[in-house]
This record gives sequence, C-alpha cells and structure tokens, in this order.
Amino acid sequence: MDELDESLELSNAEMHLYSRQILLDGWDIEAQEKLKLANILIVGCGGIGCMTAELLARAGVGQITLIDADTIEVSNLQRQIAYVENNVGFYKAEVLAQRLKQINPYIQVHAHAVKLDTANAASLIAGQDLVLDGCDNFTTRYLVNQQCKAANVPLISASAIGFQGQLFMVEGESACYECLFPKEEHANESLRCADSGVLATTPNVMASLQAHHALLYLGLNVTALKQRLLLWDGLSMKQRLLAFEKDTDCPVCQAR
Repeated sequence: MDELDESLELSNAEMHLYSRQILLDGWDIEAQEKLKLANILIVGCGGIGCMTAELLARAGVGQITLIDADTIEVSNLQRQIAYVENNVGFYKAEVLAQRLKQINPYIQVHAHAVKLDTANAASLIAGQDLVLDGCDNFTTRYLVNQQCKAANVPLISASAIGFQGQLFMVEGESACYECLFPKEEHANESLRCADSGVLATTPNVMASLQAHHALLYLGLNVTALKQRLLLWDGLSMKQRLLAFEKDTDCPVCQAR
C-alpha cells in the first residue's frame, strides 16, 4: 500500500469508532489508517463473504468491493447473517452493500451483482490490496487464484462445508491454490453447501478467521497463513496448521 496521505487521516468520529482497536498493544493509529486506505475485493456474498464483509466494514477497511450474482433465498437465512426474510429475492451483493453503508458511513462500498468470470476478473482484481475468496465453487476459486497470481494481488481463501473449514493465504511468490489443490483432482462441483449441507456456525467461524487474517495483513503486514493451510474441525473443536510447498509443475505459478 502507498504511504499514508495526510488528507486521509482519521477524523475525530472515526477515532472514537475505532478506539478499542487503537488501544490494542501492537495496533495503533498508523495501522488503523492503513485500513482506511485499503481496497479489498470480496468474492462471494454468501455464508463466508457476508460475515467477512461486515467484520471488515466495522473494523474500518476503507473501500470494499463485493461481487456475487446470486439472489437471496430462504435457505440462506440459516447461516448468512447479513440477510433477513424481507431480503429474499434481492441480489446479495446489493443488499449487503446497503447494510455495510449503514453499519459504517465512513467507508466506500461497491456492489457488482454479476458472476466473476474471465471477462471481468482481471479488471476487478487489479489494483486491490487484498482479495478475499469465500465462494462456493471450484471454477471461481481457480479463476480468482489465477488472476491474483497474475496481478500479484494477495489472496486469502476460505471455505466451509458440513462441520469443517479451511483457510490459507497466497502472497507474492508463495505457493498458490492450484499448488495445494491441483485442478484435475478437485473438479467436483457437488461439494457445495447446497448439496452437502453445512452447520449454521461453520461458515461464520471461517469468516471470522478470514477477516482476522485480513486485518493482520492490511494493518500490520502479517502473513501468518502464507503457505500454511488451516484446517478447522467443528465436531472435535480441533484446529491444525499444515505447511505446504510450491508445486514446480503448477501451471499458474509457471505462467508468472
């Protein structure tokens, strides 16, 4: 991120809003100002994306772009905490954007009620400080990974299904999503919440962890999950960290 612009210093009202964060040891006004200057893209406004977006809006991330082509369904309300019954039938990205603006009037929110695809991915990802992927299909995950690698934009990817979740980061010359999950081995689109089920809390746990890592990165430049896969098991309440290496045959990494 660029050096802080004096014209974008925190106002008195913002200082009061974020006072509990600024009081933290290891987190100060400079870290909070970095959040204010940050531009992030959230891919998917479902169970993970809507919670991640709300947490980052409350924390003070200055510019949030949302993309999701889906409309809200009754079955979403069990876990997607940003939505209520009156929102059913409306676009998730647009409803979520309005909610974030109400939560924090000091940030900018942009909504795209379209699918992320090869026609728009490059333009949406370019220039972002961080991309947060919480989508529920492999095709989009691979595309996001590819474009983030090509544009050298950091990516924090989260997923949740059943009682379990995963989280990791792609940054700089690190291993990428396709290093960890080769495309030819993970093309089963039936592994989605709509087909396999998910406990209400699982995506929200993973969203909280994703948002937490995003704050550490944007405010403090911490890359705790770079080339590390966090596995969370909601049945046993156990969490594991697995290190992984770059795949020398990965087509995405070779293309850079």
